[in-house]
Amino acid sequence: MNTRTLGKTGYQVSEIGLGTWQLGESFGALNDETAAEILKTARSLDVNFWDTADVYGGGQSESRIGAFADKKGVLVATKLGRNGDIFPNKTGYNRRNIKESLTGSLKRLGVETLDLAQLHTIPTAVLADGEVFNIMDDLRDEGLMRHYGASVENVEEALICLKAEGITTLQIIFNLFRQDYIAEVFPEARKRNVGIIVRLPLASGLLSGKWSKDTKFPDNDHRNFNANGEKFNVGETFSGLPFEKGIALADELKQMIPKGVPLSQFALRWLLDNKAVSTIIAGVTKPLQLKDNADASKRDPIEPKLIEELAGWYEERVKPHIRGRI
Repeated sequence: MNTRTLGKTGYQVSEIGLGTWQLGESFGALNDETAAEILKTARSLDVNFWDTADVYGGGQSESRIGAFADKKGVLVATKLGRNGDIFPNKTGYNRRNIKESLTGSLKRLGVETLDLAQLHTIPTAVLADGEVFNIMDDLRDEGLMRHYGASVENVEEALICLKAEGITTLQIIFNLFRQDYIAEVFPEARKRNVGIIVRLPLASGLLSGKWSKDTKFPDNDHRNFNANGEKFNVGETFSGLPFEKGIALADELKQMIPKGVPLSQFALRWLLDNKAVSTIIAGVTKPLQLKDNADASKRDPIEPKLIEELAGWYEERVKPHIRGRI
């Protein structure tokens, strides 16, 4: 597995990381045995960057990672700010509540200091106020985490965070269906040496290329209950695209990419060809999917002419259909 430097953290992270939302059973039921096998597969493939959050399964994802024995050399990033018991209705971002949230993550993960703590899509106004960054600075200096970053929903929030000196990473929704960070955010992140962590690299699975408009999801899968933004930001599911439109656009993509290359691996390779990207966190429900993702790190770069063509295709064919703030 190829590695890259995660901004000014200095961490050497695998190009393909592991998202663990699914370990909290947000993509349907996932038993302990399968969860452990996914983590074991990540270790065998040298996937050393694992991303979780305190709210994934009410702490279940963190607890499963904490219980996994073989974590030597693994960097675990968690997130805070969405736990309704501590931050009701996304309010209460004070020092006491933030420290309480971080302390809970420390216990579940079984560590004394967090490798990376990320603000978890907290309100734009809270980010713009700036006090939350001062609090994170203080708690970092206390030793609760080595570094902190922010997971954001849109370009505006990313640019706000990049002004904070203590920010070391940005986690963003970025894929062939969401390309807007390239113009403004990436140059500024590289200037400030802020690592870019990509989430939703396959647009909740649309870019796997394996679905049809008749594909159904379990009742407790966010791709069912949040397909139109019913429970949280619509951009977090299918990158904000209506499902059937996403399927149609994925079919268009299949005609544009080199023959014989799986759409999922092409989509991941496209991400890696953006040099500002440090690591990609793709969630999987089966160990084999992780191996398929990791293989994208070995593929040759995409031809510049095709990348340019895909940028125009995005602006004309995809962007008009995205719902929510980009």
